[in-house]
Amino acid sequence: MNLHTAGPLGRVLLIAAFTCGFLFAAAHNCAQSEGPACSTPEYRQFDFWIGDWDALDVSDPTTISAHIRVDPILDGCALQETYEGANGLKGQSFSTYDRSRGVWHQSWVTNRGQLLVIEGKLQGGAMLLTGYDRTADGKPRLVRGIWKPDRAGVRETAATSTDNGVTWSPWFDLLFRPRAKAAK
Repeated sequence: MNLHTAGPLGRVLLIAAFTCGFLFAAAHNCAQSEGPACSTPEYRQFDFWIGDWDALDVSDPTTISAHIRVDPILDGCALQETYEGANGLKGQSFSTYDRSRGVWHQSWVTNRGQLLVIEGKLQGGAMLLTGYDRTADGKPRLVRGIWKPDRAGVRETAATSTDNGVTWSPWFDLLFRPRAKAAK
């Protein structure tokens, strides 16, 4: 079949097939020429958090308060956190570097209907992410989370502010330690 002998429907199909094939090839070649999509150093800034962790509250570092697993996903373009708290709280977060804006983004959801969206940057060796959520009575609350590698793992601290960052109240302070292996 060619354009001259094909009927009107055949011409449309031939043009569509040619256009789709051309666009696919162009997109494929363009993506290949740029190298892996998430290969710049910025995408590795949060890799210190990757691991299988026991979370311990700084105020009681002998009791495991949660199990957290952080894995690279989507060809290294994002991190997925799976959180299982000793109190029944379960959650997942997805973190990625947004190259277009030059910021890290994290979305966190839980089995209790909570949502937290925070963004920020690596500052002084620590990942600092902030955003707003709501208090139980619906008022906006500024949230700040800081992840920092320490000699034994990672420390995550969080604080909240109901006056737009003028004053801060501690929310939690966790130590992430490599998960203890279960006895056989």
